[in-house]
Amino acid sequence: MSIHINAPKGAIAESILLPGDPLRAKYIAETFLQEPKLYNEVRGMLGYTGLYKGVPVSVQGTGMGMPSMGIYSWELMTEFGVQNLIRIGTAGSFHDDIKIKDIVLGVSASTDSNYALNFDLPGTYAPSASWELLTKAENASKNLSISFKAGNIVSCDVFYDQRQDWWQKWRSMGTLAVEMEAAALYMNAAFNKKNALAMMTISDHFITGEKATPEERQTSFTDMMKLALEIAVS
Repeated sequence: MSIHINAPKGAIAESILLPGDPLRAKYIAETFLQEPKLYNEVRGMLGYTGLYKGVPVSVQGTGMGMPSMGIYSWELMTEFGVQNLIRIGTAGSFHDDIKIKDIVLGVSASTDSNYALNFDLPGTYAPSASWELLTKAENASKNLSISFKAGNIVSCDVFYDQRQDWWQKWRSMGTLAVEMEAAALYMNAAFNKKNALAMMTISDHFITGEKATPEERQTSFTDMMKLALEIAVS
Protein backbone atom coordinates (compact mmCIF):
# COMPACT_ATOMS: atom_id res chain seq x y z
CA MET A 1 0.00 0.00 0.00
CA SER A 2 1.05 3.61 -0.48
CA ILE A 3 0.71 6.64 1.77
CA HIS A 4 -2.67 7.75 0.42
CA ILE A 5 -4.11 4.53 -1.05
CA ASN A 6 -4.75 1.73 1.42
CA ALA A 7 -4.87 -1.15 -1.06
CA PRO A 8 -2.93 -4.42 -1.17
CA LYS A 9 -0.93 -5.31 -4.24
CA GLY A 10 -3.15 -6.65 -7.01
CA ALA A 11 -6.28 -4.89 -5.77
CA ILE A 12 -6.18 -2.19 -8.45
CA ALA A 13 -6.67 -2.94 -12.15
CA GLU A 14 -4.27 -1.87 -14.91
CA SER A 15 -6.94 0.51 -16.27
CA ILE A 16 -8.54 3.07 -13.98
CA LEU A 17 -11.09 5.89 -14.14
CA LEU A 18 -10.22 9.00 -12.14
CA PRO A 19 -13.12 11.26 -11.12
CA GLY A 20 -12.26 14.15 -8.87
CA ASP A 21 -15.33 13.53 -6.69
CA PRO A 22 -15.05 10.33 -4.63
CA LEU A 23 -18.85 10.07 -4.59
CA ARG A 24 -18.75 9.93 -8.38
CA ALA A 25 -16.36 6.99 -8.00
CA LYS A 26 -18.89 5.29 -5.72
CA TYR A 27 -21.71 5.97 -8.18
CA ILE A 28 -19.76 4.51 -11.11
CA ALA A 29 -18.74 1.42 -9.16
CA GLU A 30 -22.27 0.71 -7.95
CA THR A 31 -23.96 1.55 -11.27
CA PHE A 32 -21.67 0.11 -13.93
CA LEU A 33 -19.30 -2.44 -12.36
CA GLN A 34 -20.06 -6.03 -11.47
CA GLU A 35 -18.89 -7.25 -8.06
CA PRO A 36 -17.32 -3.89 -7.07
CA LYS A 37 -15.00 -4.07 -4.08
CA LEU A 38 -13.90 -1.07 -2.03
CA TYR A 39 -10.09 -1.00 -1.79
CA ASN A 40 -9.54 2.50 -0.42
CA GLU A 41 -11.26 5.02 1.84
CA VAL A 42 -8.25 6.89 3.24
CA ARG A 43 -9.16 10.61 3.54
CA GLY A 44 -12.55 9.73 2.06
CA MET A 45 -11.03 9.19 -1.41
CA LEU A 46 -13.01 6.12 -2.32
CA GLY A 47 -11.51 3.55 -4.69
CA TYR A 48 -13.18 0.46 -6.14
CA THR A 49 -12.33 -2.42 -8.45
CA GLY A 50 -14.94 -4.46 -10.29
CA LEU A 51 -15.69 -6.00 -13.66
CA TYR A 52 -16.95 -4.26 -16.77
CA LYS A 53 -17.83 -6.66 -19.58
CA GLY A 54 -15.80 -9.24 -17.72
CA VAL A 55 -12.65 -7.10 -17.56
CA PRO A 56 -11.22 -5.72 -14.28
CA VAL A 57 -11.53 -1.94 -14.06
CA SER A 58 -10.86 0.38 -11.12
CA VAL A 59 -12.24 3.80 -10.27
CA GLN A 60 -10.54 6.14 -7.82
CA GLY A 61 -11.44 9.60 -6.52
CA THR A 62 -8.57 12.08 -6.82
CA GLY A 63 -9.83 15.32 -5.28
CA MET A 64 -9.53 18.76 -6.87
CA GLY A 65 -6.49 20.45 -8.34
CA MET A 66 -3.14 19.40 -9.73
CA PRO A 67 -1.42 18.72 -6.38
CA SER A 68 -4.12 16.19 -5.47
CA MET A 69 -4.22 14.59 -8.92
CA GLY A 70 -0.44 14.53 -8.87
CA ILE A 71 -0.37 12.53 -5.65
CA TYR A 72 -2.98 9.93 -6.55
CA SER A 73 -1.91 9.37 -10.15
CA TRP A 74 1.76 9.08 -9.14
CA GLU A 75 1.04 6.47 -6.49
CA LEU A 76 -1.23 4.52 -8.83
CA MET A 77 1.49 4.41 -11.48
CA THR A 78 4.52 3.76 -9.29
CA GLU A 79 3.11 1.70 -6.41
CA PHE A 80 0.28 -0.23 -8.06
CA GLY A 81 1.38 -0.66 -11.66
CA VAL A 82 -1.60 1.10 -13.25
CA GLN A 83 -1.00 1.46 -17.01
CA ASN A 84 -4.02 3.37 -18.33
CA LEU A 85 -5.42 6.37 -16.45
CA ILE A 86 -8.58 8.12 -17.65
CA ARG A 87 -9.64 11.29 -15.92
CA ILE A 88 -13.42 11.78 -15.97
CA GLY A 89 -14.22 15.23 -14.66
CA THR A 90 -15.97 18.50 -15.34
CA ALA A 91 -14.91 21.61 -17.20
CA GLY A 92 -16.02 25.09 -18.13
CA SER A 93 -16.62 25.87 -21.80
CA PHE A 94 -15.17 28.93 -23.54
CA HIS A 95 -17.17 28.56 -26.79
CA ASP A 96 -20.78 28.86 -27.98
CA ASP A 97 -20.68 25.52 -29.79
CA ILE A 98 -19.46 23.57 -26.73
CA LYS A 99 -22.53 23.35 -24.54
CA ILE A 100 -23.49 22.12 -21.07
CA LYS A 101 -23.23 18.28 -20.93
CA ASP A 102 -21.03 18.11 -24.04
CA ILE A 103 -17.93 15.93 -23.69
CA VAL A 104 -14.45 17.40 -24.27
CA LEU A 105 -11.24 15.40 -24.61
CA GLY A 106 -7.94 17.08 -23.84
CA VAL A 107 -5.55 16.29 -26.67
CA SER A 108 -3.15 18.61 -24.86
CA ALA A 109 -3.35 20.57 -21.62
CA SER A 110 -1.98 24.09 -21.33
CA THR A 111 -1.53 25.26 -17.76
CA ASP A 112 -0.73 28.23 -15.53
CA SER A 113 0.79 25.84 -12.98
CA ASN A 114 4.46 25.41 -12.07
CA TYR A 115 3.98 21.63 -11.83
CA ALA A 116 6.54 21.01 -14.61
CA LEU A 117 9.31 22.49 -12.42
CA ASN A 118 9.33 19.13 -10.63
CA PHE A 119 10.92 17.56 -13.72
CA ASP A 120 13.71 20.18 -14.09
CA LEU A 121 13.17 20.62 -17.82
CA PRO A 122 15.29 23.06 -19.87
CA GLY A 123 12.24 24.65 -21.50
CA THR A 124 8.44 24.70 -21.60
CA TYR A 125 6.77 21.29 -21.63
CA ALA A 126 3.54 20.57 -23.57
CA PRO A 127 1.48 17.98 -21.60
CA SER A 128 -0.38 15.70 -24.02
CA ALA A 129 -2.75 12.75 -23.96
CA SER A 130 -1.80 9.23 -24.97
CA TRP A 131 -2.37 8.60 -28.68
CA GLU A 132 -3.34 5.01 -27.85
CA LEU A 133 -6.17 6.13 -25.59
CA LEU A 134 -7.26 8.88 -27.99
CA THR A 135 -7.59 6.29 -30.75
CA LYS A 136 -9.61 4.02 -28.47
CA ALA A 137 -11.83 6.98 -27.57
CA GLU A 138 -12.57 7.65 -31.23
CA ASN A 139 -13.49 4.01 -31.85
CA ALA A 140 -15.64 3.80 -28.71
CA SER A 141 -17.38 7.04 -29.65
CA LYS A 142 -18.45 5.56 -32.97
CA ASN A 143 -19.62 2.29 -31.42
CA LEU A 144 -21.66 4.03 -28.72
CA SER A 145 -22.84 6.96 -30.87
CA ILE A 146 -21.50 9.32 -28.21
CA SER A 147 -19.91 12.43 -29.69
CA PHE A 148 -17.15 14.57 -28.24
CA LYS A 149 -15.01 17.61 -29.00
CA ALA A 150 -11.23 17.28 -28.80
CA GLY A 151 -8.44 19.81 -28.62
CA ASN A 152 -6.39 21.93 -26.28
CA ILE A 153 -7.72 22.54 -22.78
CA VAL A 154 -6.20 24.52 -19.92
CA SER A 155 -5.54 23.24 -16.39
CA CYS A 156 -5.65 26.13 -13.92
CA ASP A 157 -4.59 26.34 -10.29
CA VAL A 158 -7.23 28.89 -9.25
CA PHE A 159 -10.98 28.23 -9.34
CA TYR A 160 -12.10 31.71 -8.27
CA ASP A 161 -9.85 33.72 -10.57
CA GLN A 162 -10.06 37.46 -9.82
CA ARG A 163 -8.58 38.61 -13.14
CA GLN A 164 -11.33 40.03 -15.32
CA ASP A 165 -11.97 38.12 -18.54
CA TRP A 166 -8.84 35.98 -18.06
CA TRP A 167 -10.54 33.11 -19.88
CA GLN A 168 -10.99 35.11 -23.09
CA LYS A 169 -7.22 35.12 -23.57
CA TRP A 170 -7.20 31.32 -23.54
CA ARG A 171 -10.23 31.30 -25.82
CA SER A 172 -8.41 33.50 -28.35
CA MET A 173 -5.81 30.73 -28.72
CA GLY A 174 -8.47 28.11 -29.49
CA THR A 175 -8.46 26.55 -26.02
CA LEU A 176 -11.74 24.66 -25.62
CA ALA A 177 -12.34 24.63 -21.87
CA VAL A 178 -10.83 24.94 -18.42
CA GLU A 179 -10.38 22.32 -15.69
CA MET A 180 -7.86 21.75 -12.89
CA GLU A 181 -6.14 18.35 -13.15
CA ALA A 182 -5.22 17.15 -16.66
CA ALA A 183 -1.79 18.76 -17.03
CA ALA A 184 -0.46 17.09 -13.87
CA LEU A 185 -1.88 13.72 -14.94
CA TYR A 186 -0.29 14.01 -18.39
CA MET A 187 3.11 14.99 -16.99
CA ASN A 188 3.13 12.14 -14.46
CA ALA A 189 2.12 9.68 -17.17
CA ALA A 190 4.81 10.90 -19.58
CA PHE A 191 7.54 10.65 -16.94
CA ASN A 192 6.45 7.16 -15.88
CA LYS A 193 5.75 5.96 -19.45
CA LYS A 194 2.04 5.29 -18.86
CA ASN A 195 -1.07 6.11 -20.89
CA ALA A 196 -3.32 8.98 -19.81
CA LEU A 197 -6.41 10.70 -21.17
CA ALA A 198 -8.54 13.46 -19.66
CA MET A 199 -12.19 13.69 -20.64
CA MET A 200 -14.57 16.19 -19.15
CA THR A 201 -18.27 16.90 -19.31
CA ILE A 202 -19.06 20.60 -19.56
CA SER A 203 -20.65 21.68 -16.28
CA ASP A 204 -20.15 25.46 -16.54
CA HIS A 205 -20.36 27.88 -19.46
CA PHE A 206 -18.36 31.11 -19.40
CA ILE A 207 -20.45 32.76 -22.13
CA THR A 208 -24.00 31.84 -21.10
CA GLY A 209 -23.39 31.58 -17.36
CA GLU A 210 -25.09 28.15 -17.18
CA LYS A 211 -24.04 25.76 -14.40
CA ALA A 212 -24.85 22.13 -13.68
CA THR A 213 -26.15 21.32 -10.19
CA PRO A 214 -23.98 19.46 -7.66
CA GLU A 215 -26.20 16.38 -8.09
CA GLU A 216 -25.83 16.50 -11.89
CA ARG A 217 -22.06 16.71 -11.53
CA GLN A 218 -22.04 13.61 -9.34
CA THR A 219 -24.44 11.28 -11.13
CA SER A 220 -25.84 12.51 -14.46
CA PHE A 221 -22.80 12.64 -16.75
CA THR A 222 -23.30 9.01 -17.75
CA ASP A 223 -22.25 9.29 -21.43
CA MET A 224 -18.75 10.27 -20.30
CA MET A 225 -18.68 7.37 -17.86
CA LYS A 226 -19.78 4.86 -20.50
CA LEU A 227 -17.22 6.17 -22.98
CA ALA A 228 -14.42 5.95 -20.43
CA LEU A 229 -15.37 2.40 -19.45
CA GLU A 230 -15.35 1.29 -23.09
CA ILE A 231 -11.87 2.78 -23.51
CA ALA A 232 -10.71 1.00 -20.36
CA VAL A 233 -11.70 -2.46 -21.59
CA SER A 234 -10.82 -2.10 -25.27
